[in-house]
Amino acid sequence: MGKTIVITGASDGIGAAAAQQLSSRGHHVVVIGRSFHKARAVAESIDAPFHVADFSDLTDVANLAAELESLPQIDVLVNNAGGSFSDAPPTIQGFEQTFQVNCLAPFLLTKLLLPKLVASSATVVQTASIASRFGRFDVDAVDWEASNFSELAANPARKPLAPSGFDLLHGYGKAKLANIVLTRELQRRYSPQGISAVAFHPGLVASKFSPAGSGILAAMYRTPFRKTMVSPERGADQLVWLADSGPGDGWTPGDYYENRKPGRWLNPQAKNARLAKALWDWCDQAVAV
Repeated sequence: MGKTIVITGASDGIGAAAAQQLSSRGHHVVVIGRSFHKARAVAESIDAPFHVADFSDLTDVANLAAELESLPQIDVLVNNAGGSFSDAPPTIQGFEQTFQVNCLAPFLLTKLLLPKLVASSATVVQTASIASRFGRFDVDAVDWEASNFSELAANPARKPLAPSGFDLLHGYGKAKLANIVLTRELQRRYSPQGISAVAFHPGLVASKFSPAGSGILAAMYRTPFRKTMVSPERGADQLVWLADSGPGDGWTPGDYYENRKPGRWLNPQAKNARLAKALWDWCDQAVAV
């Protein structure tokens, strides 16, 4: 009997490829996407249910969690949705978009689904990135730093706004570093209750993910370098491996993987326990909107 596997960002790229591969292995896949038409197309191709949510709006994320509560169980939650936004305005909640879509939204979704995930002894898989090596937090000022060099709004909620001159590479890197840090902290806090959390880098994938703006990261997707990237099907390999297998079956909960092996050049801050606690607490307050 297959697992119930919820995949966000499953309407395109490695999410769609993973949904198709996992379905072919007999798993019950639930497709989550931002585009109604794309999500429906992927879902129909594998005879799976689908839901639509825009992670730039935390209200959408909360509504999605409520919809997923109807599932009898969730064996695997794959937090795969992401993106990078260099010139976008702040989100509806007032956060820098790259940090909200990649970090705060999956954090909120996981938090709201925790009772069901615990009851299911679930695995939580986080799509991270090698770009996490370019991220950095000031451990003593996480509330200031957490949204990619943003300035804090002058209001009691202290919500960060999008800054001018946003550094896409380091901003995206910071969001992806946060993914790894929070994955480790999720494992530390909830492994006694049966949760297994793991993060991975899918490789540089020639999908429709194409960072807006200028800079190295955006240029990579618009030059001949794109031809050296892997296909979405190959990029989905580790996602499928982690979702299809279980903890201890070639991977260790709390770790970060590249090419099915522990990441070799992991950002030193990824293992900073003090940062993990501070960032978790900051995110917990930030999503309480």
